[in-house]
Amino acid sequence: MAYRTVLVVLFDGVQSLDVTGPVEVFTGADTYAGEPGATYRIHTASLDGAPVRTSSGLTVVPDHALAEAPAPHTLLVPGGRGTRGPDPRVIDWLREHGPRADRLVSVCTGAILLAEAGLLDGRRVTTHWAYCDRLARDHPAIEVDPDPIYVRDGHVATSAGVTAGIDLALALVEEDLGRDAALSVARYLVVFLRRPGNQAQFSAQLSAQTARREPLRQVQHWITEHPGDDLCVESLAARARLSPRHFARAFQSETGMTPGRYVDTVRLEHARRLLEDTTDGVEQIARASGYGTPEAMRRAFIRTLGAPPAEYRRRFHTTQTS
Repeated sequence: MAYRTVLVVLFDGVQSLDVTGPVEVFTGADTYAGEPGATYRIHTASLDGAPVRTSSGLTVVPDHALAEAPAPHTLLVPGGRGTRGPDPRVIDWLREHGPRADRLVSVCTGAILLAEAGLLDGRRVTTHWAYCDRLARDHPAIEVDPDPIYVRDGHVATSAGVTAGIDLALALVEEDLGRDAALSVARYLVVFLRRPGNQAQFSAQLSAQTARREPLRQVQHWITEHPGDDLCVESLAARARLSPRHFARAFQSETGMTPGRYVDTVRLEHARRLLEDTTDGVEQIARASGYGTPEAMRRAFIRTLGAPPAEYRRRFHTTQTS
């Protein structure tokens, strides 16, 4: 089995998890193969080979200076505070060497560096949600999609903030080595295999704030774990041992969402995952997700996603195989 060289570009102010997350995934693939370096050989490089200080204060010692780094199959550019006003020499290096890589990958705001180097023009990309508007404004030749956790466009792959880099790396391992390899790595790292790329950056749990009071946090967790149950305000209030009126007011105050909107978001997210990851029928998924009837789920999908469930599933699998 031929190995793939992965080169990670380092710079002061890099986000440490943008580096270590994907690196752990690629290194884990070697563990699956049973031989170090059999599948991926990881190299890190800074501009002059000097140690870099990450945004969290950790110091990382690179393997090489960029000028001496091996030619990569996969060139990975992480994000972090250092992407704001980067060293022009890093951009120049990316502009010269980026087109030679078989695969260009960015994590979080690493997309900004690729964009500055002109490597994303004409492509659909994503980045951390907080920087999507800036990326689109500064680089009008790029189509910026703020919703997915990662986007593939030809040999270019971009991902959203921090942990989305792990999802993207798992997707690349699955592409290179197969699902069993990616599943083995995911299990070892105790992460999901894998959140699909078109999953929204804001899940229900991220869209809403976590409630301060324990009874309300328990209700949030219950809703997520039991989307098919009776989740009316009265039932949820009883679980929190509050009156319905007090519960509804407290839930919205502490989470920023009404109980009904939170339930709707959880149910839609649950139904999407079942459509993406199973072959269950729409009627079965509607019941499991708490919609009751396929028509109720159909209305929710059209209202929120602009497509009925069957069409959503078809588009998802077309995207995954293209």
